[in-house]
Amino acid sequence: MSSRATRSAVRAGWEAARAGFNAFTERMKAPSGREGHAVTVAELTQKAEERAAKRQHGAGKLTARERLEALLDPDTFVEVRQFQGGSMKEGFTGAAVITGHGEIAGRKVAVYAQDFSVRGGTLGRVEGQKILSIMDLAMQMRIPIIGLLDSGGARIQEGVVALTQYGRIFRKSCEASGSVPQISLILGPCAGGAVYSPALTDFIIMTREHSHMFVTGPEVVRAVTGEEVTFAQLGGAEVHNQRSGVAHYLADDETDALEYARSLLTYLPSCYESEAPTYDYEEQRSSPDLEALVPTSTRSPYDMVEVIEALVDHGEFVEVQAGFAQNIVIGFACMGGQSIGVVANQPLHDAGTLDVDASEKAARFVRLCDAFNLPLVTLVDVPGYRPGTEQEQAGIIRRGAKMIFAYGNATTPMVTVVLRKAYGGAYIVMGSKSIGADVNFAWPGAEVAVMGSEGAVSIMNRRELKAAEESGQDVAAVRAALAQKYQEESVNPDLSVAEGEFDAIVTPAQTRGAIIDALSLLRTKNRPVSGSKRHGNGPL
Repeated sequence: MSSRATRSAVRAGWEAARAGFNAFTERMKAPSGREGHAVTVAELTQKAEERAAKRQHGAGKLTARERLEALLDPDTFVEVRQFQGGSMKEGFTGAAVITGHGEIAGRKVAVYAQDFSVRGGTLGRVEGQKILSIMDLAMQMRIPIIGLLDSGGARIQEGVVALTQYGRIFRKSCEASGSVPQISLILGPCAGGAVYSPALTDFIIMTREHSHMFVTGPEVVRAVTGEEVTFAQLGGAEVHNQRSGVAHYLADDETDALEYARSLLTYLPSCYESEAPTYDYEEQRSSPDLEALVPTSTRSPYDMVEVIEALVDHGEFVEVQAGFAQNIVIGFACMGGQSIGVVANQPLHDAGTLDVDASEKAARFVRLCDAFNLPLVTLVDVPGYRPGTEQEQAGIIRRGAKMIFAYGNATTPMVTVVLRKAYGGAYIVMGSKSIGADVNFAWPGAEVAVMGSEGAVSIMNRRELKAAEESGQDVAAVRAALAQKYQEESVNPDLSVAEGEFDAIVTPAQTRGAIIDALSLLRTKNRPVSGSKRHGNGPL
């Protein structure tokens, strides 16, 4: 979670969950009052937990059961198929994965946690069956799926059987995509084909020290390419949060990771058919401090996250993928008590320009919000696309089009505000009215045009500038006068208002109230749904 967000509620949930686990342990120690079988179950479970704790705690990690108890509300976890693949007579409590359901903030979720203390958490026939079963239950009950991953990968002894189970899990995750939220927490190793299971989910959370994700490990890389690389360099949490964009949150530890997962679900509906949660909020319609946060000069940087926090309820903003493509900001918040998704340019990084990574980052987030009917608020301050051969060769045309496709096909309520500037194609794709936004606002003096005045004058007034130079005039003064004229006539929101591209000009202080009113209006927006869901949320 963003360090700026207030998380007292989820912190309290964490402490309560830890207390719940202690109570759980005591319950498992005590006889149930039924002779033989129930006592044996408790004893077996307790012994297995002691073995797991010895192994996991020594490595600085929680056991699978401790993770589940910490993630879920106290005393809500119900395990299913505990002894599938096990033998009570032989004292083996089951497979290398624990499956069940519980609650987070009073709402049902389906969960599975790989148990590294059992065969290294590897996946075989039984483990695959258990995971597929809990995913089926989640889809039938229309509840989110959370996977806690800590595994050595496919069980080599089972060969193609293990690989087949991964294929079935991939297919099931694709089926669930866009139907119910899916969250993956990488709390240990995740390698080989196993990495594609979390890659298909909506969010990936990694811990700084113990998480690793890669298709081929360091030994294979060394053998094939001769490159010497460590686990962290190849697929560590920082790599995937800051460079590859695979992960969505870099957690300091397991506590932080579990807390962030709980926080995400406070903003998401349980399925595509459900309404997102709503909350009480302070009746505040104006943002008097907002104007001071944004410099008048369009070339001066500022922190867009501070602007978002000034606009949303209680100043709470849960940022997603904060370390990747930092020229654009995405995340969740509430406005008027209603959960929303936020997309915004970030002038602190590369002046907020759009590039290949920013386009893909924003596009998938827009698709997620649209799949689950979360309203989108887009805050625009963009000078355009980042120029250069690097971006062109990296596929800015192809990859930038993903953002166009996401916004252009979105039917969820969309509200857009242009703060200082919006130029060229970047204006169009950042939630413009023409691409599908419902309500659009601009601040007074916002610059909206094909390009800035200096560039426009260089193209439009070449002859005047050349004539001024040949006649000995002050070319700089002529250029400035022409730029001023273009600025007054074309680079302002007045033309856009006249053409119907903006619904109103609002001051910074009026912005929060205007957005809340627009969201209230759009609550009853008709969104036709064909089939079993709107669309999936596949990786881009």
